[in-house]
Amino acid sequence: MTDILFSAEDFRRRALEQSGSPVEDAWREHGDFLLNPDVVPYLETLKLKDAAVLVPVIDDGDEARVIFTQRTATLRKHSGQVAFPGGAIDPQDDTPERAALRETEEEIGLDRRFVETVGRLPHYMAMSGFRITPILAIVQPGYDLALNPDEVAAVFDVPLSFLMNPDNHGRGQATWKGAERHFYSMPYGEQHIWGITAGIVRMLYERLYA
Repeated sequence: MTDILFSAEDFRRRALEQSGSPVEDAWREHGDFLLNPDVVPYLETLKLKDAAVLVPVIDDGDEARVIFTQRTATLRKHSGQVAFPGGAIDPQDDTPERAALRETEEEIGLDRRFVETVGRLPHYMAMSGFRITPILAIVQPGYDLALNPDEVAAVFDVPLSFLMNPDNHGRGQATWKGAERHFYSMPYGEQHIWGITAGIVRMLYERLYA
């Protein structure tokens, strides 16, 4: 990993030139879905609601950092978990990018004037009922944050170099609807990145840095 750059500029280049199948069709080829191939036929039968999340990479010199949120314990779904900012795509959102930027502003107060979207990852099909489009973005320094206390308990950032090191991609397992499911787990300090969010991080690694 020592010869790989982890600047925002290099991230932009990789996002624009990412390898693999077109993002519209490639979700089965990555991350959680390779760990749980038997889930794919089930997911293909579900009517999923469209959502979008922002993967915000801070332009911080040679060591870019990625913003995460910790959801409040009172939310109905994924309460208390680490997540990327984002949410459901509303009828007024003309693109997933617009939805991710709107939701990010609503959740953590990150002004979209500081954000440049640079690409998408393949959809993440969530067992909780969402088809999530991860939007890759670069965030320029100088922004202020204002957390929505109804949705976000905390915000923190993690070095991109840590996230893109496969040695930090642990695995866990749990029982879901009577079957054993496998997932990625990426502890960082006191934070535990796992589930959907870790699955998106793993997909990012496989598309851009593997």
